[in-house]
Amino acid sequence: MEQQTATSDILRAITSPSSDPQLVFDAIVSNAKRLCGARFGALYRFDGERLHLTAHDVTPEVLKVLQRAFPMRPSRSQASGRAILSRDVAEIRDVHEDPEYLHDMARAGDWRSLLAVPMLHADGTPMGTIVVHRSEPGPFTASHIEMLKTFAAQAVIAIENARLLKELRERTEQLEVRSQEIAKLNQQLEQRVADQVGEIERMGRLRRFLPPQVADLIVASGSERQLESHRREITALFCDLRGFTGFSESSDPEDVMTLLRQYHEVIGKIIVNYSGTLERYAGDGVMVVFNDPLPVDNSALQGVRMALDMRTELMVLIERWRRLGHQLGFGMGISHGYATLGTIGFEGRFDYAAIGTVANVASRLCDEAKPGQILISPRVLMAIEDTISVEPAGDFALKGIGRPLAVYNVIAAK
Repeated sequence: MEQQTATSDILRAITSPSSDPQLVFDAIVSNAKRLCGARFGALYRFDGERLHLTAHDVTPEVLKVLQRAFPMRPSRSQASGRAILSRDVAEIRDVHEDPEYLHDMARAGDWRSLLAVPMLHADGTPMGTIVVHRSEPGPFTASHIEMLKTFAAQAVIAIENARLLKELRERTEQLEVRSQEIAKLNQQLEQRVADQVGEIERMGRLRRFLPPQVADLIVASGSERQLESHRREITALFCDLRGFTGFSESSDPEDVMTLLRQYHEVIGKIIVNYSGTLERYAGDGVMVVFNDPLPVDNSALQGVRMALDMRTELMVLIERWRRLGHQLGFGMGISHGYATLGTIGFEGRFDYAAIGTVANVASRLCDEAKPGQILISPRVLMAIEDTISVEPAGDFALKGIGRPLAVYNVIAAK
């Protein structure tokens, strides 16, 4: 979703008649650095002889290093030069193990691995390159490479558009230019942009099937400190389908995938509308947290209101499934308390996780919920009792919880 959003934003800037190519370059570098989890990013224009630093997202110290080195002729001593010379992706997994790389620059800039993707004209002529730098060694993922290729294609569109627009302005300033020639040039520009935008949008639709990157809410602030482990008071919501295991065992895989797609589409839109953070989903099981990384006033009330909307929409969906012969239901559990949050995983695939008793309680309440029930903990009740009608559901001995917990079932908003 973050990749598609970035692509769409850049495309809107490209297709704007008054767009400044530099703004497009800056947006590309910023998004490339952020989505690749890189420390630095830069875009270089190639004039046929030398590379020029055109856009960057680096610290002032690294900027001085780059300004001392560029403009420079492309060579094997830099990733940008290799991409220009080979007209292909250049990846340096560890500068310390690459004998051709210019180590002085790497030490001064404090980076270990680089990825450079060339910006190529339609005839294959190099027009520049996009480079991202990471402080740690290791390979870049295939999704990162494909994403930078898309950004490189967008940069070429911006360059070509700027050239065509410049030609258009120059011709309109000449009294000898006939109106038919102006109309023809405009038509060529619009058709060229429409063809290239259509191709990139098609590529963007395919990327919906790639593994997700770090949640956009975490990186939207521009500070990677939110990715580090921290403790915060949150509301956790668990939701899953009743009867899904039996359904998946007795149904064709295509029917299972279609049902899950419908289910995720319905709850996904609601999660976004309520500013929830999708902590994880596995099959029919979904966990959403509130108040991290985006602060939420009364996160417990926000979570319950979202659960009520989910129940309304899911009831419609379940009735549709019932007509198809699928006997399914759903249950939810909501808890409130402190948790430790941060990224877990490995290089190339990190997930955002919430760990603590609050998550366990929400999961256990979801397990105990009967079809259509929304079970909440006492702490959630204290935050919503003035605005939401509930009924006692009894005391539950939840696995992993030392004493029985008074549980309540959500009825409706008052």
